[in-house]
Amino acid sequence: MPTITPCLWFDGRVREAVDFYTSVFGDSAVLSTAPYPDGAPGPAGGLMMATFRLGGQEFMALNGGPQYSFTPAVSFFVSVNDQDEVDYFWDRLCDGGNPSQCGWLVDRFGLSWQIVPAALGQLMGDPDPERARRVTQAMLGMNKIDIAGLVAAHGGATGSP
Repeated sequence: MPTITPCLWFDGRVREAVDFYTSVFGDSAVLSTAPYPDGAPGPAGGLMMATFRLGGQEFMALNGGPQYSFTPAVSFFVSVNDQDEVDYFWDRLCDGGNPSQCGWLVDRFGLSWQIVPAALGQLMGDPDPERARRVTQAMLGMNKIDIAGLVAAHGGATGSP
């Protein structure tokens, strides 16, 4: 089976981005780096590419230049278990970036992330359409997801709906 590895295009900030992301996620490591070869466009001896792992997922990063930038059309979904994890990943990834709606944020490099607790899917999937609607409406009014706010909108139930 072939391996699929996301490749992220940066404009001269690969080392900074890789160092940042590997500091945020557990089970992370820089796996390899490659400098610009002689005659390549880019600063001699500067970092052209890096391969790194975040939480078991491999990524590549390329200093490709200013031709392309990230859009919210592609984002990374971070599934978390509780509010402490929501707060940790939201606060770290949003530092220097911008919050958005419904658990989305754009980090300092322009990459979009979704920080989503398991409780959101459980509560939105309630078989009672009115409860699910209230949870959805509450989520639509949030930037960072607040699990207690979702539970309150749901009607105070905890655990699986």
